[in-house]
Amino acid sequence: MDRARRARRPRSVLALLTAALLAVPGITALSSVARAADADLAKNGGFESGLDGWTCTAGSTVNSPVHSGSSALQATPAGSDNAQCAQTVTVQPNAQYTLSGYVRGSYVYLGANGTGTTDVSTWTQSAPDWQKLTTTFTAGATTTKVTLYTHGWYGTGAYYADDISLIGPGASTGQPPAAPTGLKTGTVTSSSVALSWSAVTGATSYAVYRDGAKVQTVSGTSATVTGLAPSTAYGFQVTASNDAGESARSAAVTATTTAGTGGGSTDLPAHALVGYLHASFANGSGYTRLADVPDSWDVIDLAFGEPTSATSGDIRFNRCPVTECPNVESDADFKAAVKAKQAAGKKVLISIGGQNGQVQLTTTAARDAFVSSVSNIIDTYGLDGLDIDFEGHSLSLNANDTDLKNPTTPVIVNLISALKTLKAKYGSKFVLTMAPETFFVQMGYQYYGTGKWGGQDPRCGAYLPVIYALRDDLTLLHVQDYNSGPIMGLDNQYHSMGGADFHIAMTDMLLTGFPVAGDANNVFPPLRPDQVAIGMPASTNAGNGYVAPSEVTKTLDCLTKKTNCGSYPTHGTWPALRGLMTWSVNWDRYSNWEFQRNFDAYFG
Repeated sequence: MDRARRARRPRSVLALLTAALLAVPGITALSSVARAADADLAKNGGFESGLDGWTCTAGSTVNSPVHSGSSALQATPAGSDNAQCAQTVTVQPNAQYTLSGYVRGSYVYLGANGTGTTDVSTWTQSAPDWQKLTTTFTAGATTTKVTLYTHGWYGTGAYYADDISLIGPGASTGQPPAAPTGLKTGTVTSSSVALSWSAVTGATSYAVYRDGAKVQTVSGTSATVTGLAPSTAYGFQVTASNDAGESARSAAVTATTTAGTGGGSTDLPAHALVGYLHASFANGSGYTRLADVPDSWDVIDLAFGEPTSATSGDIRFNRCPVTECPNVESDADFKAAVKAKQAAGKKVLISIGGQNGQVQLTTTAARDAFVSSVSNIIDTYGLDGLDIDFEGHSLSLNANDTDLKNPTTPVIVNLISALKTLKAKYGSKFVLTMAPETFFVQMGYQYYGTGKWGGQDPRCGAYLPVIYALRDDLTLLHVQDYNSGPIMGLDNQYHSMGGADFHIAMTDMLLTGFPVAGDANNVFPPLRPDQVAIGMPASTNAGNGYVAPSEVTKTLDCLTKKTNCGSYPTHGTWPALRGLMTWSVNWDRYSNWEFQRNFDAYFG
């Protein structure tokens, strides 16, 4: 029928048709009253509250450009990451929904997964200015949760998103549960506190707070908070949650952990200076004899022991040859220098790996070879222990390995087993340290392994299960806060090298703990402050990320005294922070001992 004839249809006929439809049982007009029941179910769709409600593999909020309000999402895909941001919302079964949002950039996608019918997405190849994307779906007959997402495309530039909305009927979730009661402490150790509380009607999960920070989510009415410092008082509270939200916090209880002696050697000074000594090679800094290392250096890492092949597990320590290091000492003098350092209270370790020493313990045979060959090096030179400086592709996670507390990837499992074997062999005085890069540790706050949706770098956060498994045997963790890209801190902002702020943010993450890849059920617990030293380059020659002595002082002031802090809000004050690590002793000597002299001046 043509448009003219439809326009001339008598109004009385339309009225009669409407009345007839409403008279038929089961047929309802889409009235303005019905539409008024619809709501915007997307939380923080304008990103005015940072990334609250969103889980992003790579993203942050910016103040320009924005579509409306004062903030928008900016996310930059990498070669193996499409920079997805997602959130899960509660919907009604069999209900229709409209998903929309404003985007700009190249290759921007907006979609919904888990609809129970046909998952939907819409995209634009190029949006030089804000462009609205819209799609619709109907929830399945049993669907109550749907995941909304936006992402870019691999290796392309940054994209932006703002004002994302999901319009449709909200689920009837009732009220949040009441606050838990009966919170009490159970077994208390030097590093953990057991808690229990009474069940709350209607609660589906419970969150545990330590000193005001959420550290754990559980389904039952008990939890054990781990990773605590010895002889330290902590306050705990619990909340209950359901689909309607989270309750108020319970009344607080306090507990003081017992004294402990875990974490390897107990005779390091309260504040220690750690440095790497080029023992197997020379470079522009020149060769430094072990006997010539000043007494300020408390832990000396001999760089490096390297494998005969990446997967052999057979580690060899070849001291620098005379042709490369004309002033190298003899083996006898080197061993004598080790003993002299130890007599002066210093620790001398063999560091395994480095930039060129890829170590992948893919088999139990490689694990056993690692234990045997490292033991031989330690025994030959009479060393105090071992430093793990695995870099590059030494550690990565298999696609289905998602729980840092129960890893399954062979290179991870075999390394943990090897280190526990060495610790058991040499006993409580064995010094075990690690020097991972930020990519393998703090990056785990954003993403872990290949990620929930795949496509991420499997090395992301790969050191976390090793650190967790060895936390009671670990003497020092000194993450390399250099040669690093921007890393998101616990304030959900990116921090870059070049000033105190970066070191403060990275160290706060280790001392506070964090959910891995945003999962409150997969938390990396905090280390004790005496287990943590901050890794910095000794000079501009030593690596990217050098900071002047004044910035080092600001870092220490903020973390140990909570003074002289910058923009990053720390979650505590740690006067027992162990100290500093640097690459390297040789480069510091080349720079007239600037790093060492600043450390000595600060700690006395």
